[in-house]
Amino acid sequence: MKNNEELQKSVQDAIYWEPLLQKARITVVANNGVVTLSGVVDHYAKKAEAELVAKYLAGVKSVITGISVVSHEKDQRTDVEIKAAIENVFKWHWDIPTERVHVAVEDGWVFMTGELEWNYQKEAAKNAVTNLIGIKGITNNINIISCSKDSLEKKDIELAIQRNNAIDCKNIGVYVLNNVVTLTGHVDSWYQKCESARIAWNAPGVVEVRNDLYVEFDE
Repeated sequence: MKNNEELQKSVQDAIYWEPLLQKARITVVANNGVVTLSGVVDHYAKKAEAELVAKYLAGVKSVITGISVVSHEKDQRTDVEIKAAIENVFKWHWDIPTERVHVAVEDGWVFMTGELEWNYQKEAAKNAVTNLIGIKGITNNINIISCSKDSLEKKDIELAIQRNNAIDCKNIGVYVLNNVVTLTGHVDSWYQKCESARIAWNAPGVVEVRNDLYVEFDE
């Protein structure tokens, strides 16, 4: 397992390897697998990218993001302009039921609410907004309300996770109650934790996935 200094350097090197982040002012602190990112970037997409890069590195258990977004003057947008841009970009996404997603913008921060049938639609809404100019952050409070009449089977989710060769599933427990899936146990990486949840979300009828997996590395 990497010590704090080694993990800090690994995260720093990975962040600055990304073309989008080479000129970003991001500070990295590592403490027992917990990575804290701070600094200032000029676009929200850079903040999101830095967090994603850090999460998927070997040795990282969790990421705390304290990066601020300060747009250049030429990239600053009013809340009204940002909201209009979001509504326009949604029109170009077949996977986002625009009539069921409500958007509000306050001081550059985007708040999304509404009810959708699938989690991939919720993620698509967030991803569509991420690269827009002028936004400072995103709060995605869209709820998943399933219309599926299929019964949610624990075994189906377990088999789906087992089919993924990237996941060491022997220490993952799956529990289902009232269309809520809970994942317990431990995995070897943050990637495996996120991928397990993504697979669970794909089951018809799921309205919530509680990802209680923790990341544990072999010594």
